[in-house]
Amino acid sequence: MQIHQLKPKHKNKGKKRVGRGGRKGTYSGRGMKGQKQRAGRKMEPIIRALIKRYPKIRGYRSFRFENDSAVVNLDVLEKNFEAGEVVNPENLIKKGLIGKIKGRTPKIKILGDPKGAPKLTKKLAIENCKTSKSAKEAIEKAGGTIK
Repeated sequence: MQIHQLKPKHKNKGKKRVGRGGRKGTYSGRGMKGQKQRAGRKMEPIIRALIKRYPKIRGYRSFRFENDSAVVNLDVLEKNFEAGEVVNPENLIKKGLIGKIKGRTPKIKILGDPKGAPKLTKKLAIENCKTSKSAKEAIEKAGGTIK
């Protein structure tokens, strides 16, 4: 016996003809109502539907403001700096009062005393730092400068 002479033991199953009425009942073997029952349009692959929907999703192409700034109060400067010293981001990092954020030197904002009237008795030179209104008044009152 040769391979081209082999024949299957069973007959091929007939193809099911769907959606033509008749013995199968009202739904003709297609289930209930809906897109899958209808002729013509077929279901799209699910990934395409997801990709097309992305631009309409809330937050698509949005961005976050990352907090790349550090806050220092006047009472911290009073404790850690001597009179006449320069206060800048580099010196604050050296003294360990602030840390780098993602390997970068952060922007600094100097705030007044949170408990009440800002108290600063030392003459400090502030460089490359933003200051609040109350902190600015206290620094200038103590004889310091802001650049």
